[in-house]
Amino acid sequence: MTASPPDWLDPARASAFAGWLAGVAPAHGLQPDSLRLASADASFRRYLRIDAAGGAGSFIIMDAPPALEDCAPFVKVAGLMEAAGLQAPRVLAWDAPLGFMLLTDLGAQTLMEVMAPPAGALAVAQATPAHFDLYMQAVDVLVRWQLASRPGVLPLYDEALLARELALFPEWYVSRHRGLALDAGLGAKLEPLFAQIRASNLNALDGARVFVHRDFMPRNLMVGAGGELGVLDFQDAVYGPVTYDIASLMRDAFLSWDEEFVLDITVRYWQKARKAGLPVGDDFGEFYRAVEWMGLQRHLKILGIFARLSLRDGKPGYLADTPRFMKYARATCARYRQLGPLMVLLDEIEGVSTRVGYTF
Repeated sequence: MTASPPDWLDPARASAFAGWLAGVAPAHGLQPDSLRLASADASFRRYLRIDAAGGAGSFIIMDAPPALEDCAPFVKVAGLMEAAGLQAPRVLAWDAPLGFMLLTDLGAQTLMEVMAPPAGALAVAQATPAHFDLYMQAVDVLVRWQLASRPGVLPLYDEALLARELALFPEWYVSRHRGLALDAGLGAKLEPLFAQIRASNLNALDGARVFVHRDFMPRNLMVGAGGELGVLDFQDAVYGPVTYDIASLMRDAFLSWDEEFVLDITVRYWQKARKAGLPVGDDFGEFYRAVEWMGLQRHLKILGIFARLSLRDGKPGYLADTPRFMKYARATCARYRQLGPLMVLLDEIEGVSTRVGYTF
């Protein structure tokens, strides 16, 4: 097929790409005139799709300027996922100095697209038996990934990283997006609450650690021709809390489910993980509390990230989903007395009245 070539803002990079493609195309039977944009993500990477000659499928090309993106973690984690028996893109060719990579193509449909959820940050999707089956497939993939875990392979998700992530919320969401001064009053109130969240997440379930994808959600799961789910966007993987990825899956950045479905899938994940020997504990209540507190840290982090994407990176569409995360965060705070003061602060930041009796 003939496709419109992707735009190149930098002529020098366009020239470098043309030279690289000319070198790899013959070895892999690529059709250069079929090149087209596949997708872009929240980073500085973008993905192009290119067909193989004779209708023999397609490939993905990653365009990741090396001054802005380090592809080495992607290559490493792709290898770990392949070793774990997961469907992940295989690296077929990589020019590290230029930042171009040829990958296998896992298909064009994400799990999110297959489910076709309702639009709107506060819309709640209604689960069907088909949704249940797809999520149970995702749970199986997650358990397989976690079973491959071992220490000393991936960066540690430690307190310093947790602190850096939580700091995105006051800097980008509170100060730059909401325009509130981070004076001694607000900052002093947030920090002890953040310390409590960090401690809870690091110490929950006796500090259980596994491989963590860090963005395990329907937008990053591909539905292949055979129905098996493939995994994308894993380059930020770490070794950290066992609760993180199930929290990410069920408290999605772009899709909300009712509490009954969230609880049902989380229980089934816990049962499968426990049976497989993963360190999820023997008390589901304790596990679910740990998932919710881990989710809260993620909600606050993503509020900061989405504000930064809008204000620094010129991607304003992400701000449309910030009400979803504020709703997630408030719901978690409402369930735990220790988090009542944080709910008061969140309402202060949003300019709304707290509907419960928590005060400082």
